[in-house]
Amino acid sequence: MRRRTLLRSGLAAASAPALAACADQGGGGSEGGGRTTLSYGMWDPAQVPGMRRIIAAFKERNPGISVRIELTPWASYWTTLKTSMRGGTAPDVFWMNAVNFQLYAAHGVLEPLAERIARDATPLERHPAQLVRLYAYEGTQYGIPKDFDTIGLWYNKALFDKARVPYPDPTWTWDDLRAAAAELTDPHERVHGFAAEMHRQFVIYPTVFAADGYVLRDGRSGFGDDRTIEGLRFLTDMIDRGWSPPQSAMVENVARVRYWSEKVAMVYDVSAMSGQMYAVPALKDHGGVTVLPRGRRRATVIHGLANVISAKSDKKAAAWKFVHFMAGREAAEIQAELGVTISSYAGTQDAWMKSMPEFDLKSFIDMEKYAVPYPSSKNTAVWENLQYPLLGAAFSGKGGIEGAARTLGEQMDRALKEERDR
Repeated sequence: MRRRTLLRSGLAAASAPALAACADQGGGGSEGGGRTTLSYGMWDPAQVPGMRRIIAAFKERNPGISVRIELTPWASYWTTLKTSMRGGTAPDVFWMNAVNFQLYAAHGVLEPLAERIARDATPLERHPAQLVRLYAYEGTQYGIPKDFDTIGLWYNKALFDKARVPYPDPTWTWDDLRAAAAELTDPHERVHGFAAEMHRQFVIYPTVFAADGYVLRDGRSGFGDDRTIEGLRFLTDMIDRGWSPPQSAMVENVARVRYWSEKVAMVYDVSAMSGQMYAVPALKDHGGVTVLPRGRRRATVIHGLANVISAKSDKKAAAWKFVHFMAGREAAEIQAELGVTISSYAGTQDAWMKSMPEFDLKSFIDMEKYAVPYPSSKNTAVWENLQYPLLGAAFSGKGGIEGAARTLGEQMDRALKEERDR
């Protein structure tokens, strides 16, 4: 609750009359003449080289506008952004994710983009519709996607060969995964067949795709739904049987790290981790990836970052030119060539796939057509943070997932009601 209160008070301060006064200045500041310098907030150092190339291409077409990258580590990005919003020093343009979007949009600190999109025919239709909708609030578009992630099943071919288990493929169901995990587990080598991670948003994934359950539907929690519980039980059952490491074993070494060290044969993870997988020599040599197994139906979760403009910026005309440019094909192709993330502009993903030819990265692209949006609300972090303390025991092999999930559902509904009532 304290986290929510701090966020709310900080953003409320940013949306006070002082904000309105700044917003009314429109294209003031250095846009009145001479050179304009925009600040661009982001958190991923791996994407800096690509962004520098995009900025250079943008500057060729807009010689009067410069863009300065403001890189803030993920661990402090949102705290720094909240403070800068309050103090009037927020970047002109910055990255936004679905977890935080509604909170910022609701407090008036993001610039509405709908009129500019219509005026300049910004190609929103070339980006996944699920992502475009994620960055609209109360019928108004505030963000334009720049990339997207889906979730795939990563596997270690060497461990599969050693156990003489066939590789995962698109025909697999979650029952096939369970059977393979049992065969791949080798207590003598301290190798587990599959890592079922208990870590905030990683719990969201199986509740969405393993059994067709939804953690958020029509403004209510789905954690108490029998289908969601079935998905969670699927994971905790493998922990109970010793086919997946318990949460207590992954405090220091999360699932993907255990996969990198070849102590886990399979793990689900987002496409954004492909570059890190590729950087591990053993995995580059004998790692593989395919679509997620099928539950009641085939599904995955889609998420992606968006570019937004600060409502406090006094360089909105220039900021919009930059955001509009990044929404187009040229910027998307530059981003894809670097191989860090999947560009959300349709038809530009080939360069990303070719950047790591040893992996079948097309699996991530194929999953976009049946992906469901990352679940979010105005205060997503409040109910996301409930998952760890309430489900942690069950993910440590102590049972009780049904009761824990229903309690989580009740507390999540309470949090959702509080945010609706404010």
